[in-house]
Amino acid sequence: MLFPRLLLCLAAWALCGSGKPTERKERVVREAPLSAREHDDAQSFDYDHDAFLGAEEAKSFDQLTPEESKERLGKIVGKIDEDGDGFVTVEELKAWIKFAQKRWIYEDVERQWKGHDLNEDGLVSWEEYKNATYGYIL
Repeated sequence: MLFPRLLLCLAAWALCGSGKPTERKERVVREAPLSAREHDDAQSFDYDHDAFLGAEEAKSFDQLTPEESKERLGKIVGKIDEDGDGFVTVEELKAWIKFAQKRWIYEDVERQWKGHDLNEDGLVSWEEYKNATYGYIL
């Protein structure tokens, strides 16, 4: 009587131990990256430019000469320095980066909206959404 119970327990233990481990879901919500570009300052500062200026503004800076870039960045620093003390604190810099990213998101939403509002009535109907999103498939 003891042997069948022992055998049953051993079999149950073997089945549990050899089962596929369950996949653990990530519980931490991660913020969206500041840029799609790789962050490697040894190669380029593209990531920093995207984070600091926003993706669209960073593209315009790529076309400027170094002198023009310095001049425009000097004007931006004046906007970042919220208390006007002549220094940019970590908090002021964080606030500016968040502002730049939100501005890009709002501009992207506006662009997407215009792309879906095909009859330009300020509303996006299901038909407009479907045609703008899946039209090439349909």
